[in-house]
Amino acid sequence: MSGVLYLIPNTLGDGDADALAQVLPEPVRAQAAALGYYIGENAKTTRAFLKKVGTERPIQEIEVRELNVNTPPGEIEKLLAPILAGADAGLVSEAGCPAVADPGALLVRRAHERGVKVVPFVGPSSILLALMASGMNGQSFAFNGYLPVDAAERGKRLRELEQLSRKANQTQIFIETPYRNRAMLDTLVATCAPSTLICVAVDLTLPGETIVTRTAADWKKKAAPELHKRPAIFLLLAS
Repeated sequence: MSGVLYLIPNTLGDGDADALAQVLPEPVRAQAAALGYYIGENAKTTRAFLKKVGTERPIQEIEVRELNVNTPPGEIEKLLAPILAGADAGLVSEAGCPAVADPGALLVRRAHERGVKVVPFVGPSSILLALMASGMNGQSFAFNGYLPVDAAERGKRLRELEQLSRKANQTQIFIETPYRNRAMLDTLVATCAPSTLICVAVDLTLPGETIVTRTAADWKKKAAPELHKRPAIFLLLAS
């Protein structure tokens, strides 16, 4: 009989064991501590996560393998092999929920194809936390990942998303590399109609958490929070 693939959420930023306890329920931490096989984007940060969890066995005895954007598709089966042989495993992401905007989704899909039981656990999702706190439409929304880096292409894509939002009354959610956050906000404010709502959610679940929703017109009038190199989620809703 094959083992179980547990999807174990991570914190949304750096922190100690006390910080981990603030965002992960005790049953999740207990299951995470009991596993002897882990798959994560980076072996070093996965072990750092396990150190905060407090494992039942020495960390050096826990097998950790990597699954990230550089993993060849053919390696997925090898990652699944110990689970098919009966070992329970934990899948973790660099931050937040595994398999959501995360390469771990490939492993989860293959697990279903091979009849492996997949168990998702409760934990912080920056996408959903930002949506919850934005005041925007939570009945219809779309996550669009990263937008184009080129300024002209980014503006074009934002106009497309604003038009879609207006037509479908749908919240559009996206992210940016932290050092380009300010450029993203500037493009949003310059591109969107004055009445379009724009939300910026920064450092979610962290001590510096800041969530601000304003119209594009109000963003032009009021000071923006400091965004440089801070993890942020952007949302818009056009009327």
